[in-house]
Amino acid sequence: RSCFIMEIRVLKYFLMVAREENITKAANLLHLTQPTLSRQLMQLEEELGVTLFRRSKHRIILTEDGMLLRRRAEEIVSLAEKTKDDFQHKQDHLAGTIAVGSGELQSSRFLTRLIAAFQKENPLVFFRIYSGNSDNIKERIERGLLDIGLLQEPVDISKYNFNRTPIHEHWGVLVSAESELAAKSNVTPADLAGIPLILPDRENVQNELLNWFGPYAEKLHITATGNLLYNLAFLARDSQSCVVTLNLACHYDGLLFVPLSPKLESGTVLVWKKTQTFSSAASAFIAYSKEYISGML
Repeated sequence: RSCFIMEIRVLKYFLMVAREENITKAANLLHLTQPTLSRQLMQLEEELGVTLFRRSKHRIILTEDGMLLRRRAEEIVSLAEKTKDDFQHKQDHLAGTIAVGSGELQSSRFLTRLIAAFQKENPLVFFRIYSGNSDNIKERIERGLLDIGLLQEPVDISKYNFNRTPIHEHWGVLVSAESELAAKSNVTPADLAGIPLILPDRENVQNELLNWFGPYAEKLHITATGNLLYNLAFLARDSQSCVVTLNLACHYDGLLFVPLSPKLESGTVLVWKKTQTFSSAASAFIAYSKEYISGML
């Protein structure tokens, strides 16, 4: 046990040095002497058999091995802290941390209301929220970094237990307010053929969109893909492109949302691993979510 705690501690030291790029500054933040911190880093390099830093007069830079360890160390430290939180509870009240992932969705409002309702009854439960697309969230669930995820369909959920939410996501395009498309009440596949388009980068979603375009799919002019609408909206405005996106009811200066016709919708699901053992707080939240969704139907 003491060896495990020491290794986590040393990884935290390494991450602080990697962040600050300066051993003296990192040592001050960690309340260590510089020789002590330097010795810990040298021992870590010896244990791994690699060089983690390139040292210069003014700063230190991660080597390729150092960058790999940084990614792994961030995962290990995050998982260790999550595990510690899972075991911290009070005898008379439900407590702990629940890690939840969600995409940029209208269903996110459902999720925030669910969390708020649960916390009202369990004020000692803390939530850690991660934002990403469905693929990012599934990956973090698999690594044990998230307990639960809100995923946009289509998505493979064969490994998960799930509750389907009653919320439907509606597709459309974000276009320049000066575009001829902005004056339309909806846009068709023919309207978008040949126009510079920005698509979501999830393969499953792209396939669904290409099916919607039908025979016009071969005429598409796709200029970019991405996973966060905030960045894609700026690109669309600056490049006079259209973003094919869900309607998030967000306002972006100079852009207007126009729905697709025929209408295209996506469902969302709240998922968790079938084989995972959950903390008391996470188990209670999963049970609560089932009742909450049942009450909405």
